[in-house]
Amino acid sequence: MSAVSSRPGAPAAPARRDAAATKAAILKAARHLLARHAHADITLKDVAERAGVSAPLVLKYFGNKESLFARVMSFDADADALLAAPLEELGRHMVRHVLESQRDRGADPLVRIVFAPLHGDQGDVLRANFRAHVVDALAARLTGPDPGLRAELAVAQLIGLGVMYGIARGPRVRESTIADLADRYGPAVQAQLTP
Repeated sequence: MSAVSSRPGAPAAPARRDAAATKAAILKAARHLLARHAHADITLKDVAERAGVSAPLVLKYFGNKESLFARVMSFDADADALLAAPLEELGRHMVRHVLESQRDRGADPLVRIVFAPLHGDQGDVLRANFRAHVVDALAARLTGPDPGLRAELAVAQLIGLGVMYGIARGPRVRESTIADLADRYGPAVQAQLTP
């Protein structure tokens, strides 16, 4: 028992905030807003309200609006997790990753490209980052002919699955186990990865 809570009449210590969960909520809020509004129209207050935190807390974790949106428009950490398997097992791994992200976080960070803003420089940056961090990184791992095309096709399959699972909420897909879906869908993705 802490000294603060053992003193009669002393105020309880404030609950500690889970930094990782708070950062994730802020990023999710910023991604949601960016998919629906121009970057210039979004304020840190908007992001904070959507995330259920204060604007100063957004500043504490991300520094400023530009740093926050640079992180929102990056796919590098998400791509590292997506591609974290040996090439011969990558198709199944990527399917599991997309579905587990949907199940555990409510959204797959890679599927957010579907909601990329179509206006202004931010849309261009988001799409360029997606191609560089996800598609080109995958293509660099592939051997054989047309690695860029094969990487685009594999990623397109994953995005389609992510949309069906998380956005369209296909009932038969959602009732299936992730292991079963990886066994069924993984080989189709793998066919693009290994010539």
